[in-house]
Amino acid sequence: MRAVTEKEIRGSFVNCSKGEATRLALPRDLATRPWEDLDFLGWRDHTAHERAYLVIERDEGLVGVAFRLPSVRTGMRRSMCSVCLTTHPGQGVTLMAAPRAGRAGREGNTVGLHMCTDFACSLYVRGKKAPETGGRFEESLTVDEQIERATTNLAGFLDRVTA
Repeated sequence: MRAVTEKEIRGSFVNCSKGEATRLALPRDLATRPWEDLDFLGWRDHTAHERAYLVIERDEGLVGVAFRLPSVRTGMRRSMCSVCLTTHPGQGVTLMAAPRAGRAGREGNTVGLHMCTDFACSLYVRGKKAPETGGRFEESLTVDEQIERATTNLAGFLDRVTA
């Protein structure tokens, strides 16, 4: 992913109002993100812990999605991320609910995605960040094929948000 600006990020959101996009808290570390290793920009809101955001570059330009996270997460079982297929114990994977774009979202319709809570899918797939023991399965796919699978999984979710 290329480095993106605050203005580009705020203008990319498809499932919230322009006012909400203007008010959302951006990540504090935009200047130090490892952009060359990222397939998307994802972050948790440091001012509202039940909110998270994701921005990805698609053919039509940047697409941003606002998420709502459950306020209470319980359990110590292992869960698998639907994007990168990394497993995490406990709260390492979160069900992220995104209002659908347009009228459907205003009527309360949402779609969900189980995703790495730290949004580090790109780094896990590339081996740049190690999950807790047992978090990545040995795969026969190359790293490039795993990246393609992860971006395809995320694209499928975004298609459901914008449909």
